[in-house]
Amino acid sequence: MRVLLALARLIDALTERVGRLVIWLVLVATLISAGNALARYALGASSNAWLEIQWYLFGAMFLLAAGYTLKHNGHVRIDILYHRLGARGQAWIDFAGGLLFLLPMALLLMWLAWPMFVDAWVTHEMSPDAGGLVRWPVKLLLPVGFALLALQGIAEVIKRIGVLSGRLVLPHEAPEEEV
Repeated sequence: MRVLLALARLIDALTERVGRLVIWLVLVATLISAGNALARYALGASSNAWLEIQWYLFGAMFLLAAGYTLKHNGHVRIDILYHRLGARGQAWIDFAGGLLFLLPMALLLMWLAWPMFVDAWVTHEMSPDAGGLVRWPVKLLLPVGFALLALQGIAEVIKRIGVLSGRLVLPHEAPEEEV
């Protein structure tokens, strides 16, 4: 179990680094959007490439930060019982959900997205819009994003096993300190 928890910590560290880098994409996308709007309205010049890079960055933010969001428990939960359960009950739900739903979905989508990326790479697929960008970078985001989500899913399943075995208390489940 110790080795698995060490693996979960390594995955958590990778996820944290990727998430912190992706946060900067928000600034980059904002600056590109503002620059594109300024060029279009003040100078009467625009390019489909600038619009597409904004879309690529938007996709990158969501796909590459999905694991980070999972690590920080930021995904929307639609449940009736989860918050009424104790730490062990929540760990069972997270364990089962990760193993039965999250991991199969992330791995399947990663597997299905890979041929789309390879095809775009091999054929040098370009945007059909005039002045558009090459498509393989944005198509690479799909398998990479789902791989990162799957890795974090593995870490979360390992951590829930740690909770269920009594070897780990998750920070958000630790008893509150007395003031």
